[in-house]
This record gives sequence, structure tokens and C-alpha cells, in this order.
Amino acid sequence: ADARMRIFNADGSEAEMCGNGIRCFAKYCYENGITRKTEMKVETLAGVKALKLNIVDGEVRTVRVNMGRPVFEREKIPMIGTSKCIEEDLKVDGEVFKATCLSVGNPHCVIFVDDAEEFSVETFGPKIENHRLFPMRVNVEFVQVLNARELNVRVWERGVGETLACGTGASASVVAANVLGEIGNKCTVHLLGGDLIIEYRDEIFMTGPAEKVYVGELCLEVT
Repeated sequence: ADARMRIFNADGSEAEMCGNGIRCFAKYCYENGITRKTEMKVETLAGVKALKLNIVDGEVRTVRVNMGRPVFEREKIPMIGTSKCIEEDLKVDGEVFKATCLSVGNPHCVIFVDDAEEFSVETFGPKIENHRLFPMRVNVEFVQVLNARELNVRVWERGVGETLACGTGASASVVAANVLGEIGNKCTVHLLGGDLIIEYRDEIFMTGPAEKVYVGELCLEVT
């Protein structure tokens, strides 16, 4: 790999992979001369990921990431049980949801809802994240199918809470919707923080922007 990335959640736990983070990381590496490759490889705890950078006037505008193949085997997600979890009942405080679970480098539980904007993510997100079925906890996606090429997605990330966007969550949502026959192989995912383009053909490809928000200095003292 050309570089190695580690990602830490707000609660201090380390995640295997971050789809949005890796795009920002690639932009930083290119624009700061760590590598000048427009096609680079980044090592993560979920394996080495191949990235293609779209450069405009010397700046990285968008990044396409090969997210790899989804994994449905419970023990590899990880999730308690033996068979795949596709549209299975998940009981949470008297409510029953249809859940599809998979790993795209980190664990995800995808639940389809009628209206993602109105759904009580803050109520059910943490309960599903910490459900006994998920020994390493789980990221939860609440997904509304708009049509065969568009999804609305809200994400509850383990160790963080609801976030504005999640690249691995968007990828998991598209794979789940495709497996259930709701969408085709290419889809625009609308998240609170913006849109991502996800393609799923055996492997998952995620394309999205990377923007510089600010530049600063952080001084650390070790005592």
C-alpha cells in the first residue's frame, strides 16, 4: 500500500474501515505530497483498498473507492448464529424489524422503513447497536427506497451515534436493497451530509466528494 489509515470513533474505539474517512485521507495524502499517485492503495484493518482520485486544478474533488466484496456469513460480520441474516425478524423492545446484516469491512444491520426522515433513529439506533446478536456491536442503517436508483439513508454508527454520512453504511444499504430486488446495480444514496454514488457488481465501488474544511495546528504534550 501507499499509505496506512487508522480510524477512531468518538468513544475511542477503533473501527476497521471508514468510507468517508478514506476519501478525506486520500485527499490529504495527495495534496500534501505524501503520494502524487492518482490511483493509490490504502491499508486499513479491513484490508488494502484501491482508490482512484479525480483531480481538478491540482485538488482532489472526488474519490472512487473499491470497497471490496460484501460478506453475509454471520461469524464474519460478526453476528451470533449460523445462517445468513436476510430479511429476518429482529425484536427490539416489543417492536419487530426486518433486518439484513452484512459486513463491508465493518458490521452493518440494514433496516428498511417507510419514511427515513420521520423514523426515530435516536430511539432504536442505540438499542440495535448494542443488541445481544452483535458481539462487536453494529452500525445500523434505516433505509427508505425512493425508486430503483435512489435511497434515503440515516445511519446510527457504533461508538458515535447518528452521523451525517457513512460510506460503508451507504454501501451496505445498496447491497441489501439490491439483494432484495429493490434497486439495480447503481444507486444514488442521499444522506444528511450529501450524496454518494454506489455501484455493486460483485464488488462495491463508492464515489463521493472530499472537501477541505479548515487547516489548523494541534499541539500535544505527553506527560
